[in-house]
Amino acid sequence: SSKDSKQLDAEVHRKYIYGGHVAAYMNILMEDEPEKYQSHFSSYIKADLAPDNIEEMYKKVHAAIRPDPSPKKSQKQPPKTHKRYNLKKLTYEERKAKLIERLNALNAAGGNDDDDEEDDE
Repeated sequence: SSKDSKQLDAEVHRKYIYGGHVAAYMNILMEDEPEKYQSHFSSYIKADLAPDNIEEMYKKVHAAIRPDPSPKKSQKQPPKTHKRYNLKKLTYEERKAKLIERLNALNAAGGNDDDDEEDDE
């Protein structure tokens, strides 16, 4: 099969590790569609990253990671209130009170109309 015959190409690996494919895409977009380049790589532009200095940026990043490769915990603020996607269960008493409230509201709002309809029949 073709998988066995494939040789490890260090140059290709190096290109991808150092973002060569990204730099190539940036160059293509710059020439062909400048406005798409502006939107796609807006954060790169803000960080002053051009296609030709991506490799240097990755080298700096790798050098910074080498001394302590353990991931750093970021300081996230805990959410103020937790989102509730499902409704809170009501106790039997609460459900009963709600039903009585609903019935009272129905009777107050539509009680008169129901009587009129029954009279018409």
